[in-house]
Amino acid sequence: MAAPIGFVDLLARPRPSGGVRLPYGPDPLQFGELWLPEGPRPHPVVIMIHGGCWRADLPGLELMDYAVADLRERGMAVWNLEYRRIGHDGGGYPGTFLDVAKGVDHLRVLAGEYALDLSRLVLTGHSAGGHLAVWALARRRLPPQSPLWTADPLAARGAVPLAGIIDLAAYHAEGPDECGGPGVIDALVGAAERSVDPYEDTSPARLLPLGAPQVVISGALDHIVPSSFGSAYAAAAQAAGDEIEAIDFGEAGHFELVDPTSKVWPQICARLQALLF
Repeated sequence: MAAPIGFVDLLARPRPSGGVRLPYGPDPLQFGELWLPEGPRPHPVVIMIHGGCWRADLPGLELMDYAVADLRERGMAVWNLEYRRIGHDGGGYPGTFLDVAKGVDHLRVLAGEYALDLSRLVLTGHSAGGHLAVWALARRRLPPQSPLWTADPLAARGAVPLAGIIDLAAYHAEGPDECGGPGVIDALVGAAERSVDPYEDTSPARLLPLGAPQVVISGALDHIVPSSFGSAYAAAAQAAGDEIEAIDFGEAGHFELVDPTSKVWPQICARLQALLF
């Protein structure tokens, strides 16, 4: 069996193009790329959120282009989001979360011009982006006193996190150091500056039940986000009353989950399509 691929292997391939770059805010990093399919309109929509340990020094939305292009060919419009990360001005808490929220809600502005069906909307993301995708699904559960709270967040049918770091407290305590260790989580949630529990409005595990279906997908060979984190979160969500499925692909590592040439990718697409169609 071949060794799991890394992000360098993905980026070494010719990168697809075809997304329309559109701003959702004034900062240069507040933009998304909208990929539109052929076929009947209005289009079902997948919001894709890239990972990279929430860090500015790792690849951004370009790493998702391979998966995004394949989803477009399968008939889905894809809103591939960029956002400020740790190391960018305004990244971390609350900026990273506010960017994702603003980028998600901006689809209301784009829906008419680009024929998007917001009644058929699903969130997905990879690694740190899997966390942000589930967090975006959970926004209606945010405490009203949080700076991240908004009155009417755009709703989605569900979320499909791919190797998502969904339980921030668990990853802080027991996660491997590939993302930079506990200090990265502390920087993301603003732990040093906050007097309240920094996970209460940042970690989906603290916001359960989310009230929408989730499919938590992991790779058994993943050494960055071991599949035990996904299964533990899924068990907690199920116990809280959520509809949730946990899938652990035996021959997949971290980046096979966003590689459209991998054996597991068609099954991931099937989960997205089941929520959309």
